[in-house]
Amino acid sequence: MKEALYTIPVNDAFAAECECPVCKMHKDIEKDVIEFTMGPSYMEDDIRAVTDKTGFCSDHIAMLYKHQNRLGLGLILNTHLQYTIKNLEKLMPKNISAPSLFKKKTSDGAVEFLKNICSSCYVCDKVNATFDRYIATIFHLYHSDSDFQSAFKKTKGICTNHYILLHEKASEYISGREYEEFITTLNTVYMDSLKELQGDLEWFTDKFDYRNADAPWKNSKDALPRTIKRTNGADVE
Repeated sequence: MKEALYTIPVNDAFAAECECPVCKMHKDIEKDVIEFTMGPSYMEDDIRAVTDKTGFCSDHIAMLYKHQNRLGLGLILNTHLQYTIKNLEKLMPKNISAPSLFKKKTSDGAVEFLKNICSSCYVCDKVNATFDRYIATIFHLYHSDSDFQSAFKKTKGICTNHYILLHEKASEYISGREYEEFITTLNTVYMDSLKELQGDLEWFTDKFDYRNADAPWKNSKDALPRTIKRTNGADVE
């Protein structure tokens, strides 16, 4: 089947040699959003209006800082602070009295305002919106493209978090026999990869026995970071 623009990133992820193609999709989206955020877009008023209100989570603000565009990040955070201060000045009470033990405390508007900022992130929102479309594309391709079905069956594995995600999302996009076949394939890919990984990890630990000092490592040298990636979705290399 001829590729459409929106299917290319999904096909590329499932063709790549990686521990989890869904993780790769997410990581690629995140990289693109970081580049977009720190590119010329930060000078656009409509983008800045959103970043002023949402701010960034701790993980993504650290990634933005590492991008090295310190001027761009400084401008973004400066107007974000201006927006925050302006609203806090309106919401913080001028006269403060201790709450009565017998009187129900009313919600502090300033605290609620800050809670909303702390629970939102411009990068997370953009990543999640694109990632949701990619997940839908996985099922679209599985339904309509036999080449993708083959690539899905041959993938190296799926991490635990994304195994759960695909299992739970499947019924929203496919049904009947196709659903049953997809779940069977997903289970097979996941379990076969876990068993292979467990064998590699076991040999990795056995290599610490002096009796195996001269034995070949086989495929176990990187078994530990691969296991962490598969079970926790974390890159530790």
